[in-house]
Amino acid sequence: MRVLVTGASGQLGHDVMNELIRRGHDAIGADRSGEDKNGFKCVKLDITDKDRVVHVISEEKPEAIIHCAAWTNVDAAEDPENYDEVMNINVAGTENLVLAAKQIDAKMMYISTDYVFDGRGEKPWKPEDENFAPQNVYGKSKLMGEEIVEDMIRRFFIVRIAWVFGANGKNFVQTMLNLAKTHAELRVVDDQIGTPTYTVDLARLLVDMIETDKYGVYHVTNEGGYISWADFAEEIFRCAGVKTKVVRVTSDEYGEVKAKRPLNSRLDKIKLSRMGFSVLPTWQDALRRYLNE
Repeated sequence: MRVLVTGASGQLGHDVMNELIRRGHDAIGADRSGEDKNGFKCVKLDITDKDRVVHVISEEKPEAIIHCAAWTNVDAAEDPENYDEVMNINVAGTENLVLAAKQIDAKMMYISTDYVFDGRGEKPWKPEDENFAPQNVYGKSKLMGEEIVEDMIRRFFIVRIAWVFGANGKNFVQTMLNLAKTHAELRVVDDQIGTPTYTVDLARLLVDMIETDKYGVYHVTNEGGYISWADFAEEIFRCAGVKTKVVRVTSDEYGEVKAKRPLNSRLDKIKLSRMGFSVLPTWQDALRRYLNE
């Protein structure tokens, strides 16, 4: 299958490209630089440039598009001077890709987030839930992208993920390990609950999905249970042999952040098994593999 991956040089896009190539697919990376940094074909593509998007998609003729590119700096998205760019990338850019995909009847996979929900309660969010009240600009922009995909194209996957970490980008694991080098203890919130998602494992499932016609909305994280960020930090330090102490605090005690985070990031993943997809390994196993890379 010929597959185009947006954001190919990013944390998730990098692993999706590697997985596609490993399986023998004709993988085309796309990002703003267009540089072949990782040994795979990459085209220069600014997804906010509608004419360029249409040109690239019509020329490359992918059978499927995996849309990993996004504005993901959640706090910076709250700055008024960044608002237009966030919306251009996450909303207008998505619409440009959907329109181009429709023209050649390509499958569309849109990577979304638990941030589209209101983040309240303790019940895991199901793919069919509609408690859509995003608490920050990033979440609102991703929900708008979802609506465009659902409204405008027939063959689509929307995959909501949470707490992503991988080797090719900034993430919570690396942040904790870097801070531990200079801190004997670290304050970490323990009232935001979810499950980590390792990009290597996620990439395998995304390719599993794009190889099928089992379209719809899915939730994906690693298995292993729901935890807090403080739980995750303690396991990171334990596995890495780091002595830094985790001081558990509430989100209110932690202090002001620009973007409000959801307290409930639990995602219900039962649909994956119901649709015949293999669930991801536990986050504990994923963390050990990440640290051993």
